[in-house]
Amino acid sequence: MGFDEEKGYFKVRDMSQAEFGRKELDIAEVEMPGLMSCRDEFGPSKLFKGVRISGSLHMTIQTAVLIETLEHLGASVRWCSCNIFSTQDHAAAAIVKARTSAVFAWKGESLEEYWWCTNQMLTWEGQPGPHMLVDDGGDATLLIHEGVKAEKQFAIDQSKPNPDSTSNAEMKCVFTIIRDGLAKDPTRWTKMAEACVGVSEETTTGVHRLYQMAKAGELLFPAINVNDSVTKSKFDNIYGCRHSLPDGIMRATDVMIAGKVVIICGFGDVGKGCAAAMKAAGARVLVTEIDPICALQACMDGYQVVRLKEVLPELDIIVTTTGNKDIVMVADMAKLKNNAIVCNIGHFDNEIDMLGVQTYPGIKHSQIKPQVDRWTFPEDGHGVIILAEGRLVNLGCATGHPSFVMSNSFTNQVLAQIELWTKKDSDTYKNEVYVLPKILDEKVAALHLGKLNAKLTKLTKEQAAYIDVPLEGPYKPAHYRY
Repeated sequence: MGFDEEKGYFKVRDMSQAEFGRKELDIAEVEMPGLMSCRDEFGPSKLFKGVRISGSLHMTIQTAVLIETLEHLGASVRWCSCNIFSTQDHAAAAIVKARTSAVFAWKGESLEEYWWCTNQMLTWEGQPGPHMLVDDGGDATLLIHEGVKAEKQFAIDQSKPNPDSTSNAEMKCVFTIIRDGLAKDPTRWTKMAEACVGVSEETTTGVHRLYQMAKAGELLFPAINVNDSVTKSKFDNIYGCRHSLPDGIMRATDVMIAGKVVIICGFGDVGKGCAAAMKAAGARVLVTEIDPICALQACMDGYQVVRLKEVLPELDIIVTTTGNKDIVMVADMAKLKNNAIVCNIGHFDNEIDMLGVQTYPGIKHSQIKPQVDRWTFPEDGHGVIILAEGRLVNLGCATGHPSFVMSNSFTNQVLAQIELWTKKDSDTYKNEVYVLPKILDEKVAALHLGKLNAKLTKLTKEQAAYIDVPLEGPYKPAHYRY
């Protein structure tokens, strides 16, 4: 662990990569007009002066531009990655060298290291914790809420969380951190939650967690659902995945996609982007769905909607996109053809039955290269190739989504943080989950049009009155689906 006199402790893999990271950061800034506009608009007033922001989000070059935008607006920042494989080490080094943020992230963390990094990201010397969170997948939010829950129980009967009470490897780490901290400060997480103004959440999976907590009356601070901003879900999720899925598969395997039979499990926004990418690459694409509306959309787009278990022997590539668990089980993989590729682009690693694979009697494991593993079944010697250990293939095996589309998502993050901070003393945001106003969604889109040399048509007053919309927007009702 390194130490900086200004930012304190940090931990990254290789500070010698900082110059390389800065070069890529400079290029990315040109591709991220939304974030650069935020710097121009809000930077001079230092809107976040004195504000502590903790972030758990893939430590990539694009995220580095987000971090430097928050810092440009006056914030003090601490950061970790939300995935053990997604950190770009040169990006982490560049941020640390510039003293923009304390960073705790490197590619290839163990689960124990991952949760240690999350804990460090939330730790502010001499302070109860961050004023606000930027979260991706909800792990930082989860840790705080589990900590508060444990402290309440500890105050009643002195009992502590038992890591052996769960078979979930992630929760074992969470319980260990909370248990070990109770002796030092039995109210740490409670004080942190009370000091937290709110969280802005990036992903479908994390948003689902937030809605569950809100429904149960357990959400401890306001949350803004960035994922369901149109300029996030209809751009990052669709166009980002359309770009990065084939990038990840091809970098990992060098396989020819054209002619292959590919199944996309799930046809939400992420699945739509993935299916389009595979179709464009020449694959024969199948889709699985539980939702009749999404299934009908897939049919109308020319995909065959099937049940996974009925087509296993035909498949060359499986891609899970559902955000659910137990999508591809070890028994399914035992029926695949030799060297079929299995990968996931949903947030967590439980869509693919990695534990089942690892504990399958007689199975043999061979690492082809980092994040590319071949598992050979004993019955007939056929193998399956699993990418990124079932975690995000686009970040584990490639560099994720490109800068331009991430500028859409991250501009929403900045606006969400501004919303939470500037309205913290009002009754605007209670301990519920909110989406950004439509007018801000349209603003994010407008900020990116110039880069593409797009020119908007302007309504006349008469036209605006005729369709009953304001001249300057918003132009669509909240329920419009795009």
